[in-house]
Amino acid sequence: MAMKPRTRALLGAGVAALAILAWVAFRPEPVPVDLVPVARGPMSVTVDADGKTRIRDVYRISAPVTGVARRSPVRVGDRVEAGQTIVAVIEPNPPALLDARSRYQAEAAVREAEANLNAARSLFRQRREELSFAESQYERAKALVEKGVASITEVESAAERLAIARAAFEAAIAQIDAARATLERARAALLEPEEAIARAGGSCCIEIKAPASGVVLEVEDISARPVVAGQFLLSIGDPAGLEVVADLLSADAVRLSPGAPATIERWGGPQPLAARLRRIEPAARTKISALGIEEQRVDAILDILSAADERPMLGHGFAAYVRISEWTGKDVVSVPLGALFRHDGGWAVYVVEDGHARLRPVETGHRNGVVAEIVSGLEPGEMVIAYPS
Repeated sequence: MAMKPRTRALLGAGVAALAILAWVAFRPEPVPVDLVPVARGPMSVTVDADGKTRIRDVYRISAPVTGVARRSPVRVGDRVEAGQTIVAVIEPNPPALLDARSRYQAEAAVREAEANLNAARSLFRQRREELSFAESQYERAKALVEKGVASITEVESAAERLAIARAAFEAAIAQIDAARATLERARAALLEPEEAIARAGGSCCIEIKAPASGVVLEVEDISARPVVAGQFLLSIGDPAGLEVVADLLSADAVRLSPGAPATIERWGGPQPLAARLRRIEPAARTKISALGIEEQRVDAILDILSAADERPMLGHGFAAYVRISEWTGKDVVSVPLGALFRHDGGWAVYVVEDGHARLRPVETGHRNGVVAEIVSGLEPGEMVIAYPS
């Protein structure tokens, strides 16, 4: 039986409606994405690390003798001048009082030294007479030779005896000086503390003057206190000689060369400071990271190039953040790192073409923590998808 036109029309409309519903239900939904442009411009790769400032030449002053350090005449931050400013005063310990046995031994040493001095004086007189006799013998022999009575051999023998006598006389004089010094040393052991200070010139203390001009960085203790020889008292340094020490991974440090430009940030001032890498320390050390991983760390030393008036309050031990330049390019095509992903052993991006995302392999070069250099595969101005999923 033939289908009525109305029925045929209704059936066609139903099929069309089903087709539309199927297309709406199964068509791919567009996904919202973040687009970033491929840029061209300068790019740099840096090694970033935390660091701190330090004064290049720090002078640590210690007590030269055991005694009592008087109250410090300087405070932290005080300006000092080399060879002029007194930075510490040490009162040496007085000599210990002698007990009965020690005093008896010291008195015996004095008597022994006096006896040795008397013996040296007697020997001196003997050598003096021997020298006088040798001189007269020499003069007599020389006169006889001139008259032709004695031979030249007798004059030579007399001259030899005279030289020996003179040497013995000079040795006797030296023995007297040695005996006197021994006697003085023995008598010094019997001096009372007050008498020893008076003989030393009446000064009770040792004044230590600044070895260099600068400021006082640290004072161990302001108050008077006992100290031993070699104990630390204070340190001095010149803030004009500031440098920065940065703690680097050894794997990063090997890529840097002395003389590389750097910037110092987060030091507290309004503008970054210019710096230059002076050297990488030759020896690394093992350090445990916050995650418990052993790392090989090495210090990098940087010179601050910015003038002192650009960092007036920057001092010793201040925190800083350094960026040391490893590589710099002036005209580089780059994309954000978030646009790159691994594909078939290389790198690729999604490029927007005619409203659709197209996968495109790319060749990358240098990269820093923000962008990567594109050697080939992209042109400046193209749009790529950031953080594709």
